Amino acid sequence: MNKKYHVRLSEQERAKVEEVQMQARTPRSIRKRCNVLLMINESVGKPLKQEEIAKRCGVSDVTVYKLVKGYALGGIEYCLRRREHKSPPNPPIVTGEKEARIIALACGSPPAGFSRWTVRLLTEKVIELSILPEASRETIRRTLKNEA
Repeated sequence: MNKKYHVRLSEQERAKVEEVQMQARTPRSIRKRCNVLLMINESVGKPLKQEEIAKRCGVSDVTVYKLVKGYALGGIEYCLRRREHKSPPNPPIVTGEKEARIIALACGSPPAGFSRWTVRLLTEKVIELSILPEASRETIRRTLKNEA
């Protein structure tokens, strides 16, 4: 079976990978990528199978495959950089207007029979007033903590 993508590091690329791997500030994920690149390098001999490399480096088979593909299509710089995301994977639940309404509610007088607002009471009232369709106590707590 012929492989679609190959990793053949030049001496300069290999030196760069080793240098990045040895730096104290390099994140663990980048170190793992360096290990995978060094182990799958075909220019020093026949590499191990991707499954074996994944097991030794503590990553998944898919990670090894994507790294090899990334090297073949994007080069060494593509493999050794951190991924930049344009936006967070999950948009924030509490936006500016909703946050302002929650804070205004917390600053107002508590319901009858209570001397002060609790996070649990605020959560129930936020849902009751349809400020948020659903909310956890932690969401409300975090919203109030950010303003303190």
